[in-house]
Amino acid sequence: MPGRDAATLDFYGAEAGTYAGRTRKVIHDRLDAFAAALPVGGSVLELGCGGGQDSEGLLARGFAVTPTDGSPELASQAARRLRRPVKVLLFEDLEESNAFDGVWANACLLHVPRQALPAVIDKVQAALKPGGVFYASFKAGTVDGRDRFGRYYNYPSPDWLRGAYDADRWRKLDIDEDMGGGYDGEPTRWLHVLAFKMP
Repeated sequence: MPGRDAATLDFYGAEAGTYAGRTRKVIHDRLDAFAAALPVGGSVLELGCGGGQDSEGLLARGFAVTPTDGSPELASQAARRLRRPVKVLLFEDLEESNAFDGVWANACLLHVPRQALPAVIDKVQAALKPGGVFYASFKAGTVDGRDRFGRYYNYPSPDWLRGAYDADRWRKLDIDEDMGGGYDGEPTRWLHVLAFKMP
């Protein structure tokens, strides 16, 4: 499948327990901004939920959350944390239509091969209800590549991302940057995208 990288999925399968169990700071300011754009108690799809920390934060804010991950092993770890089923879902297999008020995709779509990302974004847009909101974050760069664990990253620039999102198809598309880290412990420039579907 064009949106799937076997080496990346293999990494998460092998490291699921360590990856999901690590101390990870939830980015509450990002979650709060996302939550503020949703109706009270709205429906949220989380893509690439990992250990389930963000879904846990969204559930605590009163939203109806559907957590998913492409790795069966990570989905199992998240289900333990959340005490609810976590669906195994690869991004390219998303087929919902007008189903969610929001889609949360923190640090996961950065693994989609560049050529496949626009089609995945189209699927997310279709899954959103009119006026829905879509958050995603990416490790910034200029060319795609792999980290020291062998994981694939698309490493986009802000301009490249605007093209991948086809910015004119959204009511509003905001991209901002900050410095942070990741599982590899390396300083990382992150791009945060908040996109609003046309009403």
